[in-house]
Amino acid sequence: MDLDAVRTFVAVADAGQFREAADQLSVTQQAVSKRVAVLEKDLGVRLFTRTARGARLTIDGQAFLPHARDLLRAEERAVASVRSGRRALRVDVIGRELAPAGLLRDFLHARPGTELDVVTHFDAASAIAAVRSGTIDASFRAVTLPARQLPERIETARVYDEPIQLLTGPAHELTDARAVTPAELAGHRIWMPGLVAGTEWTAYYDELAATFGLTIEATGPHFGTEPLLDVIADSPELATFVGERTQLLWPAEHGLRRIAVHDPTPVYPHSLVWHGDNSHPALATLRDYLGSTRPDHRDGDAETWTPKWARGDSEGVFRNTP
Repeated sequence: MDLDAVRTFVAVADAGQFREAADQLSVTQQAVSKRVAVLEKDLGVRLFTRTARGARLTIDGQAFLPHARDLLRAEERAVASVRSGRRALRVDVIGRELAPAGLLRDFLHARPGTELDVVTHFDAASAIAAVRSGTIDASFRAVTLPARQLPERIETARVYDEPIQLLTGPAHELTDARAVTPAELAGHRIWMPGLVAGTEWTAYYDELAATFGLTIEATGPHFGTEPLLDVIADSPELATFVGERTQLLWPAEHGLRRIAVHDPTPVYPHSLVWHGDNSHPALATLRDYLGSTRPDHRDGDAETWTPKWARGDSEGVFRNTP
């Protein structure tokens, strides 16, 4: 339906005259008459009766008027939804209990009133494709590809290096340790059934295992976090890795322990991914916030470990601003 014709119909109905409606719309009276005639033809009914005093709504015109107003209000809402600064910033996170979701909560606390729409894509490949197509504004991901291999205008920056911890049950050999080294984990069974071939998180743990001679098992079906915690709680042999900011809840009787991993500390390299042509003001605000809160990054730091594909990314790291 031609919304200009609908707008003209409403203007005539409110004014009661074609001439006054034309003045309000800054068009000629002939244009007003033509638009109304086209609308009447499309609807197959007469909307006005012309009188010496102007235009009076017919019964059909009276029936159509409230719906015409609804159409114009819907148009206003549609335009406002994408007008600069009005649309919610759509951001992808790998999981709502993981560190990137926590970073977004911190951002909202620091920038109250920001409208966010949080979604989850399966892996970096699908997230980057969504950023490229414009269905999301940004994504938090570990990026395994060098910048030259990313799609055109896709930009990334390291925003948070998350320490990895060991999670054990009360009967595990290491449960009383205050901290362990990666070397001390060699020979222990680390169970991570959520590892999926071809994903960025599997690439991370594959290189971690190869570097330190670890045994990371991905066997068996993955039924989610709660069944995994149940198994870890009852096992004297199995442990798993979790991120420092991963939010986990378990029954008190599970007696699970988070154990720090040091010398070096494996850190998971979370990056922000966005399209260089995206002008959403909240995206710029989010990038500024992440840059101001991220500690200086030093690849190759003896106290931390990251995969080779995450090193040498200093050009894409947000630095603290003075």
